[in-house]
Amino acid sequence: MLLDVHAIEKSFPGVKALDGVSLQVAAGEVHALLGENGAGKSTLLKILSGAQAQDKGELRFDGVALDRTDTPLKRQEAGIVTIHQEFNLVPEMSVAENMFLGREPCRYGLIDWRAMRRRAREILSDLGLSLDPDVAVRGLSIAGQQMVEIAKAMTFKARLIIMDEPTAALSGREVEVLHRIMRDLRGRGVSIIYVTHRLSEVRTICDRFTVLRDGRFITDGEVGDREIADLVRSMVGRDVVFAPRERRGQRGELVLRVEGVRRAGATANPQARALHDMSLDLHAGEILGFAGLVGAGRTELARIIFGADRCDSGVMWLHGNHVGLLRSPGEGIRRGLAMVPEDRKRQGCFLDHSVKHNMTLPSLKRLSHWGVFIDEAAETALVDRYRQALHIKTPSHDTPIGKLSGGNQQKVLLARCMALAPKVLIVDEPTRGIDIGAKAEVHQVLSDMARQGVAVIVISSELPEILAISDRIAVFREGCISGVVEGASADEETLMRLMAMDDPAAHSIVRTAA
Repeated sequence: MLLDVHAIEKSFPGVKALDGVSLQVAAGEVHALLGENGAGKSTLLKILSGAQAQDKGELRFDGVALDRTDTPLKRQEAGIVTIHQEFNLVPEMSVAENMFLGREPCRYGLIDWRAMRRRAREILSDLGLSLDPDVAVRGLSIAGQQMVEIAKAMTFKARLIIMDEPTAALSGREVEVLHRIMRDLRGRGVSIIYVTHRLSEVRTICDRFTVLRDGRFITDGEVGDREIADLVRSMVGRDVVFAPRERRGQRGELVLRVEGVRRAGATANPQARALHDMSLDLHAGEILGFAGLVGAGRTELARIIFGADRCDSGVMWLHGNHVGLLRSPGEGIRRGLAMVPEDRKRQGCFLDHSVKHNMTLPSLKRLSHWGVFIDEAAETALVDRYRQALHIKTPSHDTPIGKLSGGNQQKVLLARCMALAPKVLIVDEPTRGIDIGAKAEVHQVLSDMARQGVAVIVISSELPEILAISDRIAVFREGCISGVVEGASADEETLMRLMAMDDPAAHSIVRTAA
């Protein structure tokens, strides 16, 4: 056994994060670590990487006990390398510089740039990657940066690679590339601990699994011996049913219309997608899905609608009134729009601030006396109401939101938007990085809001999610809307054809928006 984790315990003030957890990983094995948000996975990964020390228990790697005081660098040198969900790369540096950062090959006391580039090129080639060692990381896609992290791990001669939600921001094709590399690494005897909430991937790429729940070991075994429903039941302690959304036969009033949105690609952000004559309608009580490959223009249009980004031309109507394009998120909120952004940690949460402050910040004017003094009783009542309604797990209102699991952070952001009583709600990747139980709850929240008359836009890279929840689906391709289809008659093949538009038959299945 390459890795043997025995009876690990870890406590924080008021919380026992791990309670007697054990884990075994064999050489050349892809091992899935499963559990709901808050199950203890992240704490266990930090202990394995050396970022935290366990209170009790033992770690053995290749038969040798690991010192609980080891630093992350010490663990990396031992062959345990972690690829975090948020990459540890320096954007302004090249691929080669990031791969060898802090361990650059030297000659006569100076960095041997030629040797570093040569070694980087060898590792990239060995992994089957066509990345240029001299290109700056800032110019790479998320998938490209993921590959740099894997290549960086190989510079440590990694024997165990820990991958934390590696496919959360990847498209289907990019996931296939990652899985190919993982199979290649497994064939060389490298072990991988794979953390994911996409259980279909577990069946595709993993050999064995371990399930944690509420900081405790629940079960482990061979992936081939279990159905996905069994894994879900082990993770959440109950059956999780995704009730199909009851689609409305008749649309409500027209709430939002945008026409002719255009933007050149040359903006302050070199990665910004050029947009070409985008137009759409949105009705009260409707969930409109945005489908498309990563970078197709879905998020860019949503941010323009909300007022977070600017464009070169376009017009917008709200409730039949011409308002022009909004100039700021503040104006969007004043006009009845709310948005949960794609990157909750960087764009949505104030990680060091409390759950209460994160939830109520945009509503403080309504929660104050004369617009000056905050009504603390009303603020507490609001937090209590949404905490119960959305089943937000937090020790207290004053807990920093950064201490919560990803699913609970997402529900706090949804509560923030719900408290504004918006007419239009935009949610970008609402279930990215959250467990299957929380995903079902988020879907129910969005369906309930639509039932109450809110017009909802849902952006998701997961086609089954888009198909399950949407009344209509706008499909994006290379900065254009290639078609709008009815959710009830759509399927993955239809959407993929519109997303790629390589097949002439795609043109015959386009249905225009009503």
